[in-house]
Amino acid sequence: MSPQKPSRPTQPQTPQRIQLAQLLHPTHPLVKLAHAIDWSAFETEFEPLYDPSMGRPGLPTRLLVGLHYLKHLFDVSDETVVQGFVENAYWQYFCGFEYFQRERPCHPTSLVKWRKRVGAQQMERLLQETLEAAKREGALRLQEMEQVHVDTTVQEKAIAFPTDARLYHKARQALVRAAQRAGIRLRQSYRRLSKWALAQQSRYAQAQQWKRARKQTRKLCTYLGRVLRDVRRRCAQPGEKLESLLQVAQRIYRQQRTDQGKVYSVHAPEVDCICKGKAHRRYEFGCKVALATSARRGWVLGIQAAPGNPYDGRTLGPVLEQVQRLTGVKVRQAFVDRGFRGQAHHPPGVEVYLSGRRALSRTLQALLRRRSAIEPVISHLKADHRMDRNPLLGTAGDRIQALLTGCGFNLRKLWRAFEQLLFNWILILLTCQRQTHPAMA
Repeated sequence: MSPQKPSRPTQPQTPQRIQLAQLLHPTHPLVKLAHAIDWSAFETEFEPLYDPSMGRPGLPTRLLVGLHYLKHLFDVSDETVVQGFVENAYWQYFCGFEYFQRERPCHPTSLVKWRKRVGAQQMERLLQETLEAAKREGALRLQEMEQVHVDTTVQEKAIAFPTDARLYHKARQALVRAAQRAGIRLRQSYRRLSKWALAQQSRYAQAQQWKRARKQTRKLCTYLGRVLRDVRRRCAQPGEKLESLLQVAQRIYRQQRTDQGKVYSVHAPEVDCICKGKAHRRYEFGCKVALATSARRGWVLGIQAAPGNPYDGRTLGPVLEQVQRLTGVKVRQAFVDRGFRGQAHHPPGVEVYLSGRRALSRTLQALLRRRSAIEPVISHLKADHRMDRNPLLGTAGDRIQALLTGCGFNLRKLWRAFEQLLFNWILILLTCQRQTHPAMA
């Protein structure tokens, strides 16, 4: 059914019912954030996603949106944000509650189900609202959005480092579990032998006894092949999930060291191996993310995952289209690094400036030198807003996680803007007092 509307109880305040407005400081940044965001826009946007004739009433939209905002603003998990809601009165006020709550508002899995219902396309509305709130509060001007910095980074997936031995072992484990759930009785599961071979392979590799380590890896591959063929023989028409797992296991069994499009995870076969030339980390396993920030003050104007490890230049057009879609402003100038070379990939009507370009005016030279300011934005997205390790499933999870990290970064900038306004107001007040009472100086 449709989501519940925020309730406004009319009962008087009692020791058991404490009104949050009387507890909280009105100048706290989280209180100001709650007033700056247009929550009714989310209710209008997401209400068509519910079937009014089926099921029980859904959770309030403001509660679910607020919990996702808080999750990426403070870098916590689904479980932690639900538990912290009970302990933090400011979080409850931010999510639209008038009285202090002593119980959890929902189960953590409700956030997972809501993300699946909304989808990646509609999740852009959360990022758009952070930009609209910044405009209304005067923290973001329209002129700033015409000049952007664009760069790409890697959003790593929550998977173990892929080795051939571990992949063979994990694929065999997944096949055995799926066969048991489907009622398929295997000739042999190799559970004990595979576990021992994986342990031996790890020990031999640690001791740099490569010949013995390769022998154990071949054993693991053999065990996977036997289980794979056994399942195929005993189940002529597997279900959709089992067939998908069989295809992934077949790719792992057949892939070679130099193949393209390899599988690096059993539960996340969409993961790509990306080399960004970092000295401390040669390879990263996840998906590429294109990011666009305002050139002056570094607001996240657009962010989207690009599966398949495309060339950086191919991501420039889509991310600039996203910026125009979210802000309503057409980008005039984009400042990028040399990874975006190739005018064939540059969108028409946009002046693209590559790092190292010369014979420019002083203003453009200063803006081009400032292009490196996007690097600390990427670092904050990873270290402070949960882009460093993505636990969400599938390519849709990659897109949703990237958008929510951008929301968390913009909310943190709004938080600092409110703190700066409060600091300036205190300075003005102290100055006025000193002018009125010189003896206080």
